[in-house]
Amino acid sequence: MNTSDKYILLIEDNPDDEALTLRALKKNNISNAVHVVRDGVEALDFLFCRNAYADRDPGHHPQLVLLDLKLPRLDGLEVLKAVRENEKTRCQPVVILTTSNEDKDIIGSYELGANSYIRKPVDFDQFMEAVRQLGLYWLVLNEQPYK
Repeated sequence: MNTSDKYILLIEDNPDDEALTLRALKKNNISNAVHVVRDGVEALDFLFCRNAYADRDPGHHPQLVLLDLKLPRLDGLEVLKAVRENEKTRCQPVVILTTSNEDKDIIGSYELGANSYIRKPVDFDQFMEAVRQLGLYWLVLNEQPYK
């Protein structure tokens, strides 16, 4: 990946949801590279360029982070909190993409600085449309804090 590449960081532990998201992105002609991490600790290692990702360029931020809440080792809200508390990642666009419709998760996500909260629809056609709109807004229309 060179530094001009605009990529998506998908933080998702469920292989079926990962495959569904990748399929929906591809079917909607969203050609951005997608880097997948599968738990909260790995997500923070990636974003903060540490451990297995120590050689990653810290100036090469994802165009968008898609964050599931129900993650092993460190849940999505803890990941979001760490991202917002760090000066280098504070402005990182983070969209919560989860099956949770619990008020505490929705409120907690926004209180911690989520840019958007999307509940994964069960129906594939609805999910396809949600991903299409997400891609259009966050990857095409939205102005990014990182150039």
